Amino acid sequence: MKNKIRNYIEQNKTALFKTIQELVQIETVVGNEMVGQAYMKRKFAEIGLTIHEVAPDYEELAKHEAFVDSEIPFAGRTNLVGIHHGVGDGKSLTLHGHIDVVPPEPVGNWTVDPWGAEIIDGKLYGRGAADMKSGLIANWFALKTLIDLAYPITGDVQLHSVIEEEAGGGGGALACLEAGFRTDGYISTEPHHFNTTISHAGIMYFRVKVVGRTAHAGLAHHGINAISKMYKIVAALEELNELRAQNVKFDLYEKGSGQSVHLNLGVLRAGDWVSTVPGGAMLECRIGFIPGESRKEIKKLIQETVARAVVDDDWFKAHPPEIEWFGWTTEPWYQDPEHSFVQGFLKTAGDVLGRDVKIVGRASGNDARFTQYYNGMAGICFGPVGENMHGPDENVHLESVVEVVNVFANYIIDWSESARENGETSG
Repeated sequence: MKNKIRNYIEQNKTALFKTIQELVQIETVVGNEMVGQAYMKRKFAEIGLTIHEVAPDYEELAKHEAFVDSEIPFAGRTNLVGIHHGVGDGKSLTLHGHIDVVPPEPVGNWTVDPWGAEIIDGKLYGRGAADMKSGLIANWFALKTLIDLAYPITGDVQLHSVIEEEAGGGGGALACLEAGFRTDGYISTEPHHFNTTISHAGIMYFRVKVVGRTAHAGLAHHGINAISKMYKIVAALEELNELRAQNVKFDLYEKGSGQSVHLNLGVLRAGDWVSTVPGGAMLECRIGFIPGESRKEIKKLIQETVARAVVDDDWFKAHPPEIEWFGWTTEPWYQDPEHSFVQGFLKTAGDVLGRDVKIVGRASGNDARFTQYYNGMAGICFGPVGENMHGPDENVHLESVVEVVNVFANYIIDWSESARENGETSG
């Protein structure tokens, strides 16, 4: 069967590439995903899947400890689950991908159209090409391969196309799992360069607000410049980032990302007129942390760092900076590497690729983390080779997508037909 799968994919890979192109050409910036979801619904129907649309319920999801509030309304936005029902009682599998992408700005930094999906020297360029529309289509094509070859898959296979992963996944992957669409195993096809990711760092977003005192620029000595005040906090946070990068280590993240933790100063806004002393400034940041560190400890660390930065400033004594926590908030995720799902996948992937597949961790987050909240459900990430995710000229290596499809088609068979162990239940 392995040779039949490879031959089918090779003979049809032009159609695979064209499908990725079509999806990349659809603008699905987070919050505006539904044109892309309509495309995926047609693709699910094309191979005869039973299709479910999952509308996220804010009130219900907000009760879950893993919920992330994206602050983007859920109205009019749905997730898609396509199910191929197995012919027996084999183990079930989810192949997961997110339809949303981050904005391409500044577009002037691209050398190609971010929505053009051009293929140049074997790479497909465009926003979301790697992160992660190629993975989303690889999932579909792997299942399509087995259906077209009339292979009798024994277990159910679910394809998930979800919204707002880039904003935390609360209304996307979590909504699908909470709606009951759960399986024995779960793969998120993020671009992980043929590595098997079993862990990622904890992530939290926070903002710091500083007030100043406005004044005319010609009388600036009567004002208090919020930008200047904010830079004391900026310097302190940059120093903290450097210290943590040197001293906080987790081996899997060092292997997978090259650095275990990051404190990124992502957004700075201040002032509203060039001739006015700015009366306010706001800084938004993302901090990562490793297993063994908790959200409570990280909050305390940031609060203490900001407090030390302003302790000798008389203005801040009367007008202390405010810290707010928002958006992404997740504990670190760690999947037991000895689980049969992980070990079975490593064997199948190694056999298909003809080399050992490494286990790594990531300093960035992904939707597979939600599996840790559901007993009997194992999760990993595995995906193609991509470059410049979230940056200009994002691209995916197309032949690597071919190999991912090959691995998944074979693993659908191997996993569904593997022996069921105690504590494992089909979804």
